[in-house]
Amino acid sequence: MVTINLEAIIDKALNRNTLSKEEIKFLLKLSDPLMKEKVFLTARELRNRYFQDRVFLYGFIYFSTYCRNDCSFCYYRKSNNLCRRYRKTAAEVADIARALAESGVYLIDLTMGEDPLYLSDSTEGQEKLLEIVRMVKESTGLPVMISPGVVAAGMLKKLKEAGADWYACYQETHNRRLYKKLRLNQSYNERWAIKVYAKTIGMLVEEGLLVGVGDSIDDIVNSLMEMKSLGAEQVRTMTFVPQQGTPLYGIDAPGDALELNIIAVMRILFPDRLIPASLDVKGIFGLKERLDAGANVVTSLIPPERGLVGVSQSTLDISEGHRTVKGIMPALQSCGLKPATLAEYTKWIKEKQGHPIKIDKRKEMLCW
Repeated sequence: MVTINLEAIIDKALNRNTLSKEEIKFLLKLSDPLMKEKVFLTARELRNRYFQDRVFLYGFIYFSTYCRNDCSFCYYRKSNNLCRRYRKTAAEVADIARALAESGVYLIDLTMGEDPLYLSDSTEGQEKLLEIVRMVKESTGLPVMISPGVVAAGMLKKLKEAGADWYACYQETHNRRLYKKLRLNQSYNERWAIKVYAKTIGMLVEEGLLVGVGDSIDDIVNSLMEMKSLGAEQVRTMTFVPQQGTPLYGIDAPGDALELNIIAVMRILFPDRLIPASLDVKGIFGLKERLDAGANVVTSLIPPERGLVGVSQSTLDISEGHRTVKGIMPALQSCGLKPATLAEYTKWIKEKQGHPIKIDKRKEMLCW
């Protein structure tokens, strides 16, 4: 039996040598605080190699809480009568996006349930979705991420043409049996294939993993390998939070220790990729520990008093104004981090898309 040594794993990670599945499992299972901190320190060192002390900031607009699906884990599943349903108009979304841009974010994350209004075969409904993307792009000039669920290939291409740079569509798990229990009556292959297609048309892709829904350590390792095969430019993980009105509401809520281990392992496996620190699990109070584990993106920044909700804990830290650029600055400073500039973020995007650009450092303007 081969003995696994933490120092040897760290040495391999820092020298960019491939870790075995057993070594990855070893890191994911760590519970000793001193050993975990060594791994987190390694993750931070790798982050610093590629991103220095810079963190990227994303604005978040959940513009429709209607959904055609009945996912067993999701608060916005179509059969849940406890959640608040709304659809923001294109003008409302553009107004919120401008406010986010003025606050200092440099990506607008447009998220919705798989709203039948937008995803039906109706040209009128599809045009409404395209209008939202166009108006946000035109009114902010910022990169746009679209998270509409599974869409047809032709529609995804139109979304790109309308201004979407990123396509976010989470598998949640890559264990097909577990997937069937989570995403009821939804095709695993179809969901995966549209992400592959997104990359072929030049979109950047975000893939996500949900933890604490019956997944094993082996499942998590498999998911990390699948994310690597996809070539996702942004990879994320989030701890499951039981939601009222869902079949999984009664299960014990898992702690987020495993999520932190996964973030660190993601940084080791994907040192040059973007890894979000979600504000949807523990809010602003959980941000520092996720950054210390190696994350380099703060997502789900939401302006207060705009009638918006979050994904997992729908009201967490929103009305209090904590989920703003100003609200997260103390956490960044405590980690020795600072927001990147828009120019730095756009440069990263263009390089990943294969179109390097030059930066005018004096004016912080983009020069093609």
